[in-house]
Amino acid sequence: MVKTAKIEIAIILPAVADTRDACIRRLSNLLTAKHGIEKAHLADNSSKGVGQLCIHYDPAQLTLGQVRELATRAGAELDKRYGHLLLDSETMHARQAATLELRAKQIEGILDVSFSPAGILRIEFDRGVLEADEIHRKLRNIGVRLIDEPVAAVDVARSAAIAKATESHDRKHPHTHGSLVGEQWELAFVFICGCLLFAGWAISTFTNANSWLPWCLYLAAYCFGGYFTFREAFKSVVAGRFEIDLLMLVAAIGAASLGEWAEGALLLFLFSLGHSLEHFAMGRAKRAIEALAQLAPQTALVLRDGKTQEIQVELLQVGDIVVVKPNERLAADGFVIKGESSINQAPITGESVPVDKRPVADSQQAAVHPERLDAAHRVFAGSINNNGALQIQVTKLASESTLARVVQMVNEAETQKSPTQRLTDKFESRFVPAVLVLVILLLFAWTVIDETFSKSFYRAMAVLVAASPCALAISTPSAACGARWGACKGRCSSGNSGQGADHCF
Repeated sequence: MVKTAKIEIAIILPAVADTRDACIRRLSNLLTAKHGIEKAHLADNSSKGVGQLCIHYDPAQLTLGQVRELATRAGAELDKRYGHLLLDSETMHARQAATLELRAKQIEGILDVSFSPAGILRIEFDRGVLEADEIHRKLRNIGVRLIDEPVAAVDVARSAAIAKATESHDRKHPHTHGSLVGEQWELAFVFICGCLLFAGWAISTFTNANSWLPWCLYLAAYCFGGYFTFREAFKSVVAGRFEIDLLMLVAAIGAASLGEWAEGALLLFLFSLGHSLEHFAMGRAKRAIEALAQLAPQTALVLRDGKTQEIQVELLQVGDIVVVKPNERLAADGFVIKGESSINQAPITGESVPVDKRPVADSQQAAVHPERLDAAHRVFAGSINNNGALQIQVTKLASESTLARVVQMVNEAETQKSPTQRLTDKFESRFVPAVLVLVILLLFAWTVIDETFSKSFYRAMAVLVAASPCALAISTPSAACGARWGACKGRCSSGNSGQGADHCF
């Protein structure tokens, strides 16, 4: 007879973010090779996030305790061999992120990497080949603009400080995009390109001015609209990728070669507009994550030896008594031991109505199993106390609070690609080279059919312009990021139960 045991993967592999991580497969293989274990696989409820590992074992050979011990040892062995980092960088375009991701995969010792345009980098590496400090240096060498230490290693209080430092840095150096300028200049380039394009069209349509004047305006529109596109295309080609940026640039040149300067300038305007809006959306997404980290206060009022003293949140210990005054944010997860009030938990659980809180009957017993307490007693860091003073007994460190895990989960979600995004990337990697090859073949059509080279050239350029997928090119992954954020927040919401924040982890 075979029995099954389900163990939380977060306990065995705390650094693993989701079920697509290769360490879960490695863990399953290690356990399956153990004597007495028939197989190990993800539980049916683990399709999203990191859930449970289902282990089938022979009770005649192993006890449940031995199975758990084997799983813990296997997890420790994997954690000793494979490292996971969640890093923070400046925002970037989706195609720039893809190019840097490809270059990072070529670094010896990096096994898997995922870059988010919002600036979140997720890396799996072999500790026997590469150290974390070396990864930071090598990432900077390939052009990744890292901001601070690994996000996963930062508690909420420190995250808030980092967010403020980043905000100050952004005011001085607003989301730099290369050596020239950042998203503000990119939007300015798009605006100038659009104005030049409109002016050239208006002059050529409604006036009898010399043809060289509209041509000069279109040429200037090419320069402003194609600057960032050329930069991205050049970096992609150097990295061995042929992406939509290159196809758009070549299509614009093709349109110019046919004398259709206005059409080429319009193509670059639309594409650069999509780029700039994408960059702007990614910047907003990153700032939203930083604002989430700032929900928890940086200091807490702690009751020790009958006196209150203000200390940094990261210095709080489990069992400390925190005094929360009316209209203040809570600094830590815990339960109420004195006072009654209502607390706005919307930032954490999504509940729209404040939840009434009251003290527990026995604080010592409540501290043994705080997760089993009723919602009327439990409180979360980052929530807002309304009208009454409370005394809270801390049950989790700042780095382990519900808010800290929400921040980390959102950061990790930023690095995940939806099936649609993966399909689009796969389509793009094949579509661009196919179009370029087809255009090159059409250039030599005059050698097999009876027509002049000019006609073959015209046909090839027409195909090139027509094949440029503007709708695909100006689409952005920001909607997917928004969907992920909504999913994260939805998983932490449970109506008015007040318990959903812990049920999603």
